[in-house]
Amino acid sequence: MQSFLTICVLLASLGGLAANAEPLRHVLLDTAGNVRVANFSLSSGDVPGSGGPWSIRSETLHGGTQEGVDLVTIDAGGLVIRVIPTRGMSVLDVRRGDFRLGWDSPVKELVHPRHVDLESRGGLGWLQGFNEWMVRCGLEFAGHPGLDEFTDNTGAKATMPLSLHGRIGNLPASRVEVIVDREPPHRLRLRGVVHERWFNGPKLELATELSITPGSDVVRIEDAVTNHGATPQEFQLIYHANFGRPLLEQGARVVAAIERIAPMNEHAARAIASYETYAGPVAGFIEEVYLAWPYADQSGRSTALLQNAAGDRGATIRWTLAECPYLGIWKNTAAEADGYVTGIEPMTGFPYNRRIERQAGREGAPRPRRRVLVPDVHVGDRELQVGDDRVDQSAEEAAAAVGLRVRARVAARAVLVAARGLERLELLDPA
Repeated sequence: MQSFLTICVLLASLGGLAANAEPLRHVLLDTAGNVRVANFSLSSGDVPGSGGPWSIRSETLHGGTQEGVDLVTIDAGGLVIRVIPTRGMSVLDVRRGDFRLGWDSPVKELVHPRHVDLESRGGLGWLQGFNEWMVRCGLEFAGHPGLDEFTDNTGAKATMPLSLHGRIGNLPASRVEVIVDREPPHRLRLRGVVHERWFNGPKLELATELSITPGSDVVRIEDAVTNHGATPQEFQLIYHANFGRPLLEQGARVVAAIERIAPMNEHAARAIASYETYAGPVAGFIEEVYLAWPYADQSGRSTALLQNAAGDRGATIRWTLAECPYLGIWKNTAAEADGYVTGIEPMTGFPYNRRIERQAGREGAPRPRRRVLVPDVHVGDRELQVGDDRVDQSAEEAAAAVGLRVRARVAARAVLVAARGLERLELLDPA
């Protein structure tokens, strides 16, 4: 019987997780104190009575474009998680045996941000370092490249080019800390702080914590975004969670409890009837993106499931709609050499250019000093109880397992979204 991994996205406060007893803390990186610990290592043998076996280690990569990149590996005695503090605290992959959350990108090195020119190739430079399982897009902007309007330092209206998916994934963390709870269940925590700050610009902070209990099959990610400016600041966030083999294959399927779905452009519209199924690798495949309004259950959460063709392996993303009210499905079933991958992406808005999202009312403006909570991610095989651990049900059955209804309704007139002008975007607004 194959195991079934589940990713559940819930809402939780980053500040509410501390154990009662004072935990063990190790600062790996802190710009305020000019601290940087190279080749850190800590294990259950170093902390008596902390459960186990488990280990946490950091290393600095060398050679090529990954020279100077920090990588932290958490082995919790089952799940192994790798995090890249140098690249915005992105999660490279999560593994358990031969099961992996991640994909085979043509970008083979963990590219240091100094080598990524976000403005290159017409604003597509973000792709130069793209190879993580989970990378955040944002924070000031998160969508497609193009011109946007802003107010400059003189108070005048001006335009500026926005690059693909924003900056946060290519900003090194300013603080990284390892925390081990001394009390059972001895949760292992990796905390990071990443700043996206400008003079006469955004002053946003991402505080993130990845944690896991030794021996558990659940890894949790909790984020908070804070605006440190004196005035409201627009922000956007996409959780770009990317899956390749072993889940993605010909006949794989995405199942989501959605009220409405629309293609992002005319190209995707031509394949809308099969948006939920995947082909095998196809050389020259052009990506297809679908935008959805999910249903919520009684607790305010929604669910999307990616399952393999046999239905005996799957990954489920569960998240709170109050924080990420939309879902993106990115299909890139290109040749293996070019990146055979799909993205299941909870988001605060759609990945259009920010000027389009602003007109549609889908950009956010956190108040000064207000902490904006965003999802935490669980990976495990006990979050979703589906019969005998198989996930080969129909869309309706899989959704019913988490208490949701499935009613996919294609917005018929939305097949000509963005390609025919901004007025078409009104068709993407919820009825």
